[in-house]
Amino acid sequence: MRVLGIESSCDETGVAVYDTALCGAAALRAHGLYSQIALHAEYGGVVPELASRDHVRKLLPLIRQTLAEAGLGVRDLDGVAYTAGPGLVGALLVGAGVARALAWALEVPAIGVHHMEGHLLAPLMEDPDPVHGVPAPPFVALLVSGGHTQSIAVDAIGSYRLLGETLDDAAGEAFDKTAKMMGLPYPGGPQLAALAAQGTPGRFRFARPMTDRPGLDFSFSGLKTQVLLAWRGSDQSESTRADIARGFEDAVVETLAIKCERALQAAGCDTIVVAGGVGANLRLRARLQAMAQARG
Repeated sequence: MRVLGIESSCDETGVAVYDTALCGAAALRAHGLYSQIALHAEYGGVVPELASRDHVRKLLPLIRQTLAEAGLGVRDLDGVAYTAGPGLVGALLVGAGVARALAWALEVPAIGVHHMEGHLLAPLMEDPDPVHGVPAPPFVALLVSGGHTQSIAVDAIGSYRLLGETLDDAAGEAFDKTAKMMGLPYPGGPQLAALAAQGTPGRFRFARPMTDRPGLDFSFSGLKTQVLLAWRGSDQSESTRADIARGFEDAVVETLAIKCERALQAAGCDTIVVAGGVGANLRLRARLQAMAQARG
């Protein structure tokens, strides 16, 4: 089954062609992505109306480009999948409208996919690891992005248990807001992580929120306030900015790692999967890899 996938939940227009007759990464016949970072940079964040309008401009050309790279025409498709939410309402409507119209014209199914479920199951599309193979349920998924921070037990495809979630800011949101209050340009999260790599470990040590009590929920608003007070009370030099960024990143990474360890124990499994934009953070990946090695 050849499926065209459309993603338009926020500030990126994404298109992919996936062939279920193939295995692993080879099943991804082609994919294309258009980022709106330059469009939103002058506003310091995503403007929903601008995002929706840009999806309208970019989606059809990107579909044509991706199908051409896959060596397919629209008549070769057996289904059209699209992000059904959560996300920006207007942006989601663009993707859903195009997907459903195309599916209707081709007389193939239109498949709405929950944004978070897409994150949960994406690792199953990877090529097998030489030692561990392809991740398969049961496993614990850590979803960390600008809009969500959740730990979820994946017992089987379609069977999920929410173990913990943020009570206020998502981890990625905390990265972005902290970067903005320290004067870093949009998109703030990656900028802050790059700055943290230059910082001195331990000069600023912030609390690891909600790790001093039982439970799997997260909270990052208090940490954000701690950083704000430290920044306002500092000399605000470049070296201090880097040191504060490092202290903030260390606090977030350590908090996520501690909660992951607890989630694995609560779910009774040994496999952790990380998804969402914050999952690209190098320090988080290294910390979770060290945790996995320690668990054997």
